[in-house]
Amino acid sequence: MTAKITTEFGAQSTASDVLAGVDLMGRRAIVTGAASGIGAETARALTAAGANVTLAVRNTATGQTVASEIAASTRRREPSVAELDLADPSSVAAFVDSWDGPLHILVNNAGVMATPERRNRQGWEWQFATNHMGHFQLSSGLVDSLAVDGARVVSVSSVGHVNGGILFDDPNFEHTVYDPWVAYSQSKTANVLFAVAAADRWSSKGITVNALNPGRIWGTGLGRYMDTPPDSFDPSGATGVSVKTLEQGAATSVLLAGSPSVDGVTGRYFEDCQEADSYTEGVRRGVADHALDSAAADRLWQLSVDLLAAAGYPAPMTAP
Repeated sequence: MTAKITTEFGAQSTASDVLAGVDLMGRRAIVTGAASGIGAETARALTAAGANVTLAVRNTATGQTVASEIAASTRRREPSVAELDLADPSSVAAFVDSWDGPLHILVNNAGVMATPERRNRQGWEWQFATNHMGHFQLSSGLVDSLAVDGARVVSVSSVGHVNGGILFDDPNFEHTVYDPWVAYSQSKTANVLFAVAAADRWSSKGITVNALNPGRIWGTGLGRYMDTPPDSFDPSGATGVSVKTLEQGAATSVLLAGSPSVDGVTGRYFEDCQEADSYTEGVRRGVADHALDSAAADRLWQLSVDLLAAAGYPAPMTAP
């Protein structure tokens, strides 16, 4: 059994704390969903550490505003801004085609949560399409650019993954009654299973892939479909998990993206800047067994390849 990874950082650490003294000069990074929330803070911290960051966003005007603010606050090179709609395979394909040169850090951060029932043009359920399929296509499409020494892929999941696995027989709710939280948990489990499968497939290329739970952060765009925070968002910490600031919420992402503390670590799931324990029923922490199951990871990989191929966007199968 492999030893659990621990670091000097914790739940209260900020992204700036994690990358203090870390030099990412010469490293090229992409952060999806970087126009707001923890994506913007992740991009800011990586930029402050010297990385050349691209904000991959749906709204490029908003992204440009954020890029200018990041440059002003860090006194570093202004991040680039590129259009990316993860729910649209043609947009993902265009982004991949436009990328030139090496890529050292890919933070798959963008996401939607508990959306009303909706599908993209391919018929994929919106949360599955955005949170998983778009990032799967993006990462797979950029794998040759990522084949550089020490490249890292970061998959931002959620503790919500513990609520359920992949509906392999009906991932797009074509026959199953739609439930926004079931769909969300499926997409977040997919984020972890992607890390498990990609870590296995891409280790020979020198690419590490890890997943994480950023913690509970209220007030970001992710909660746009909720009027009030869920009961588990308890500022007092009485539930055992307190609400984090944006700076704290981005800490685990930047740890996996740029900290030497996790050099060579791959295929793991982190929270509060530590590798997570196994999930225990009733405690909103840890990683569920179904999200680390290698057979489920392989099955999801094949399903994702098949869905993309059927839509006319072939992705590399990459045998484990």
